Amino acid sequence: MLNYFVDGDFNTAIGVGKLVTSITMTVFYVLIYHVYLHFDGVEEKRVITAAVYLLSSVRIILCCFPQNRWIENDSPYLWGILRNIPFLILGILIIVLYFTKREIPHMRLIWLYITLSFAFYLVVVLGASYLEILGMFMLPKTICYVLILLAFYRSVQDENKITA
Repeated sequence: MLNYFVDGDFNTAIGVGKLVTSITMTVFYVLIYHVYLHFDGVEEKRVITAAVYLLSSVRIILCCFPQNRWIENDSPYLWGILRNIPFLILGILIIVLYFTKREIPHMRLIWLYITLSFAFYLVVVLGASYLEILGMFMLPKTICYVLILLAFYRSVQDENKITA
């Protein structure tokens, strides 16, 4: 917001903020995977866990390459695509896992929230460098994250009522 309404150069702060956000989003999906592992009847499969950590690691490593030019807040389009390939694969994996558990109350829509968050995010990744207003699709993506957290919260609340 400051970049649009205040005279000053905020490019470094915005670029570093985008780097931090990219890494944080990746960690968020690793955490969502671990929540999935706590569902009744879910048995951890080492191959899936390894895939989650491998994809997350590759994504974070790609985000840390200097070619992203975070400091200048001028990330090349190609690097935007490259660093998001493992993230998209990770997202699809998490969507499939949650889709298989959609019969659990409060969790039945998690797969949809994740799908929508990725759809909104991909609009930004693919189009915001051409049309800046598309960056606003980060808002509904964030709302999807809030809905995910609310579903988790409700699930914990219901679980606490049962054990109380």
